[in-house]
Amino acid sequence: MMTDRIEALRDQMREEQLDAVIIFGTDPHQSEYVSDRWRSREWITGFTGSAGTVVVTAGEAGLWTDSRYYIQAAGQLEGSGVTLFRMGMPDVPDYPQWLTGILEEDAAVGVFADEVSIAQYRELADTLSAKGISLKVTRDLLLPIWTDRPAIPGEPVTELPLSLTGMSRKDKIGLVRREAAAKGAASVLISSLDDIAWLLNLRGGDVSYNPLFLAYTYITADEVHLFGNMEMLKKIDSLSDEVILHPYEEAVLRLKELAAGQLSVYLCPERVNMALYAAFDASTKVISGRDITTDLKSTKNEVELEGMRESHRQDGAALVSFRHWVDEQWDPSAEPLDEILLAEKLLAFRKRQELFITESFSPIAGFRGHGALAHYAATEESAAALEGSGLLVLDTGGQYRGGTTDVTRVLLFGEPTTGEIHDYTMVLKAHLALGRQKFPAGTCGYQLDTVARMLMWNEGMNYGHGTGHGVGHMLNVHEGPQRVSPHPVTVPLRPGMVVSNEPGLYREGEHGIRIENLVYVVEGETTAFGSFLAFENLTVCPYERRLIDRSLLTPEEIEQVDAYHRWVYGQLEGSVDKEALRWLGAKTAPL
Repeated sequence: MMTDRIEALRDQMREEQLDAVIIFGTDPHQSEYVSDRWRSREWITGFTGSAGTVVVTAGEAGLWTDSRYYIQAAGQLEGSGVTLFRMGMPDVPDYPQWLTGILEEDAAVGVFADEVSIAQYRELADTLSAKGISLKVTRDLLLPIWTDRPAIPGEPVTELPLSLTGMSRKDKIGLVRREAAAKGAASVLISSLDDIAWLLNLRGGDVSYNPLFLAYTYITADEVHLFGNMEMLKKIDSLSDEVILHPYEEAVLRLKELAAGQLSVYLCPERVNMALYAAFDASTKVISGRDITTDLKSTKNEVELEGMRESHRQDGAALVSFRHWVDEQWDPSAEPLDEILLAEKLLAFRKRQELFITESFSPIAGFRGHGALAHYAATEESAAALEGSGLLVLDTGGQYRGGTTDVTRVLLFGEPTTGEIHDYTMVLKAHLALGRQKFPAGTCGYQLDTVARMLMWNEGMNYGHGTGHGVGHMLNVHEGPQRVSPHPVTVPLRPGMVVSNEPGLYREGEHGIRIENLVYVVEGETTAFGSFLAFENLTVCPYERRLIDRSLLTPEEIEQVDAYHRWVYGQLEGSVDKEALRWLGAKTAPL
């Protein structure tokens, strides 16, 4: 089937006189997670991972993806006619290098106008032109051949009250206008879905797990224009008083009319696609930078933080009730479980919480060797039965009315090995090190990444993913611009920012370990050397005591675990039933 689809695409390429086509697998907003309408990477190759680039030429096809998906991609691409290129491995070219190596001079490569960002286009065009290859922006070549392609979604849109957002839509728009004026811009174009949802205090359901709705926003000195699903947006009475509505499908046409005569526009070249960019004429000065809203929403106000705290209290109650059930109430002979069924059981406990809405991402439940795959996704065919002894990595989260959660814990089934206890304790030490670290105001996340890794490095251990990512407020579970990783992202951590703290360890074929809390940045002490910041925990869930080797912990680390466990017990004392509270008391007893 995949080979037939690739051949149909090649027919379209010949019509457009293209020697190759690049499919990025994203939507017109450069979203990390996309609605079914834009799962083009999956449709053309069968690969279901959330990251990867597809290149199709007249005679070959390839998929480039990172280490998270090597094993998954190898299995899913079998028989598809698509070659897997493992990004980051020695002697594996990236897709521009590959294209310049196999295409002749004067060849033409196509990218879809609504799928490629300005930044992607510019970088790729420069690389290809150096070899005499042209890059062309084209129509979506999948439209004529993807005959059962899902429609553009249009789920209901709701408005959040001030009691949840802490700032009105009008005030947020005012902040954007002031920041844009300071940058010399007369107008602002926003394409990022989570930025638009935050700016307008609206939430939707067009993307699984992320409460977003498809839209573009164009702000001038006097008006705010919103391109989206008219039927749904018109139902929000207060919106029409502040925003002029336009159909989503007419965004490019209407924007061309609205932008005529505007002297300048501020936009994010990493998030705005080439179809929108073409709506501005040559006389409009384009001022580029990160979306103003991205920085504004990254720092949560006190109302948002309290919503996050309450969401985590309810999430903690669900997690503790679930873990009590697994440890003391689950009867394997009466109710056999596998990785999928276990995640569904946790979801059932979350659904009992008053503020719970939905999961914040597809759950990761990996038993034994599956846990060594950092982004493993169980299928009906692959789901391992929970039998015998072993470790299970459980990475899940929830969207609550008031906040977003993301938590990873390791569940122990049966008796642990000495190696499992050692590995868990080392990951815990890394997690604790970052959690207690104080740092001067102005410190960036990459400067703190080593704090978590250092203890593991000293034992010859490491992990391939970042240590922390930003998290939205009732928004995306992955949010920028802040992060804690080896990549030198020069964004200082500021009070109110939420990040994850999730070091890990992965032994292929044996087990994986990841311990993740969400934390937020708070103001600390001021000394003769300046102002310092620190982290406070949001996640309310005990560690796995049976996997902790106390002899490997310092007195400071032991007190840190005990203090966290005292706090967890206090947070949940009135939120779980008596039996679960008794279990929690044992799990949070002093080390």
